[in-house]
Amino acid sequence: MRLLSVEKLEARHGQLQAVRGVSLGIERGETVALVGANGAGKTTLLRTIAGAHPIAAGRVVFKGEDISSRSPHARAALGMALVPEGRRLFARLTVEENLLLARSAGRTGAWTIDAVMEAFPNLKARRRALAGTLSGGEQQATAIGRALMMNPELLLLDEVSLGLSPLIVDRLYAQLEALKSSGVAMLMVEQDLKRAMAAASRTICMLEGAVAIEGPTAALTREEVTEAYFGLNKARAEALSR
Repeated sequence: MRLLSVEKLEARHGQLQAVRGVSLGIERGETVALVGANGAGKTTLLRTIAGAHPIAAGRVVFKGEDISSRSPHARAALGMALVPEGRRLFARLTVEENLLLARSAGRTGAWTIDAVMEAFPNLKARRRALAGTLSGGEQQATAIGRALMMNPELLLLDEVSLGLSPLIVDRLYAQLEALKSSGVAMLMVEQDLKRAMAAASRTICMLEGAVAIEGPTAALTREEVTEAYFGLNKARAEALSR
C-alpha cells in the first residue's frame, strides 16, 4: 500500500485553476522532487495535500484512508507534516519554543528536541535564540525541525533552498540526505533542478498546474526535464499539430 496517493486532484484560486487533474503516489521512505517554474502549481499542490488549501475535485488518500475532507490538524495527527514556503516561524519565540509547538499534533516517536539538534547541529548554539534573529539557513533548519517534531511519516517541503546561499544549501541538503535513513518519506518542492534531481529517487515536473513529465530520476535526463519545465515539449507538439 502506498503511503500517499493523489488522484485527479484539482485546486483553484478563485477562477484560476492552479492544479489540474494531478495524480501521483509516494511510497514509504521515498524522496520525490517536485519541480517546475514559478506559477506551475507546486505550492498549491503541497498545500492542498496538507489540507491548507481546499480541494476542488479529486481526492487525497493517506495510508489507505481518504483524507480529502480532513482538516490540516487531523492530517498532521495521521503523520503528515508541511514545511511551508517562507518558513512561518514565530519570530518572538525561541528555537526551542517553536519546536515544542509541534507537540500539538499529538504524535510520539524518535523525533525530540535533542534529536532535532543532532540532525541540525547549527541549531545547538541557537536553541534559546529568538527565531526572528536567526539566519535564513537557521530558520529553514528550525522549520524542518518543527515538522520533524511531529514525528511524520510524510514530510512536505516547500521551496527548500529559496533565498539561501549556496553554502547553506549544501549543508541543508547534507542534513536532508541523513534524514532518508530515518524512513521519513519526502515530497520536496525545489526550483534548483540539478540539486533536486541529485537528491530524489523520483522526479515530477509540473507545468501550468498539471504533471508534464515524471519518472525515476535515473531514467530521466536533465534535458528532458528542462524541456518539460519550460513547456518546450508542449510547444513542439502544438507546432506539429498545426
